[in-house]
Amino acid sequence: MTRIPHETSGEPNPLQALTLDRLRRRTSMKWRTYPEDVLPLWVAEMDVPLAEPVVRAVTEALDLGDTGYPAGTAYAQALAAFAGKRWNWDGLAVERTAIVPDVMLGVVEMLKLVTGHGDAVVVNPPVYPPFYQFVEHMDRRVLEAPLGADGRIDLDVLEETFRQAVAGGGQAAFLLCSPHNPTGTVHTAEELSAVAALAERYGVRVVADEIHAPLVVGGTDFVPYLSVPGAERGLSLMSASKAWNLAGLKAALAIAGPGAGADLARMPEEVGHGPSHVGVIAHTAALRDGVAWLDALLSGLDANRRLLADLLAEHLPEIRYRPGDATYLAWLDCRALGLGDDPAAAFLHRGRVALNSGLPFGTGGAGHVRLNLATSPEVIGEAVRRMAAAPH
Repeated sequence: MTRIPHETSGEPNPLQALTLDRLRRRTSMKWRTYPEDVLPLWVAEMDVPLAEPVVRAVTEALDLGDTGYPAGTAYAQALAAFAGKRWNWDGLAVERTAIVPDVMLGVVEMLKLVTGHGDAVVVNPPVYPPFYQFVEHMDRRVLEAPLGADGRIDLDVLEETFRQAVAGGGQAAFLLCSPHNPTGTVHTAEELSAVAALAERYGVRVVADEIHAPLVVGGTDFVPYLSVPGAERGLSLMSASKAWNLAGLKAALAIAGPGAGADLARMPEEVGHGPSHVGVIAHTAALRDGVAWLDALLSGLDANRRLLADLLAEHLPEIRYRPGDATYLAWLDCRALGLGDDPAAAFLHRGRVALNSGLPFGTGGAGHVRLNLATSPEVIGEAVRRMAAAPH
């Protein structure tokens, strides 16, 4: 797959547009969970103003009173056009899509289609904690196939886990995180093709969470799972919510490969009533008209990754940090600091900086924290200084 280079947008870095005082006026989870003296770098919300095309589209909808129920395929068409330009992928068929409330609720609905009660769902820890929570709540079993020491999918481990998943004769699914949260790993076409081959060999259905797909470093190829050979029976969930900071405007798309269209068609009609119509409008505008804003964001995030690496090398050289090629999340190995399995607790109580504990991310999470890079360079600098004071 030939990469289409990100264009230089000429837009200002949105990560440098807002002051802390202005951000603290927000009433969302990131800014209301902890007291004001805590610097929040945890939950996946970005410290950015919204892209102007999104603001314009939502404002126009509100002016019209266009706040009813979602309809049509504009979101899917916008994503298909974005995928064609951004990833050189022309295989996103609008007729094999469905709107869902958000990616994780879409994951649940897809897993219901391809697994039954008590069946196994394979994950690659350390991985996004709701994978465990949502899967277990729907009465499926989580089987772990941990990433390798290099942060990549270990195909031998994955094959053995697939073997275990189907050993009892039931159905099984692989919940693929691509790009991977929290490591920022971008799976290659070769890796994903190998995953697809293993899935077909063992009869495991792949459900890919690709919510971070737009947040890939320039020069790195994002490969949609459904684009690789052998993935025809796969299912994918995509959304503009992470890349354009639209989590509060609920909408996502479920996408079926050519061999999974009949599965998607069995999804209950009422699932499509859950997304926000205004959310669909916002996401459509982001994908269609917000690319210049996205490119400015990606440049800012790339600079923040380098900044964090430099600051850690200067102030906390014991922390191991391998910058990922995607997401706005940094996965930090803090085990050498001697802060135990949950260093996030020490950083919060002694340094007054809120990070995600690595423990809920499953095997490989102990002694780690996840840091949200989607903020200003000044905030990152202050956070590292506070973290450096915490172990002492």
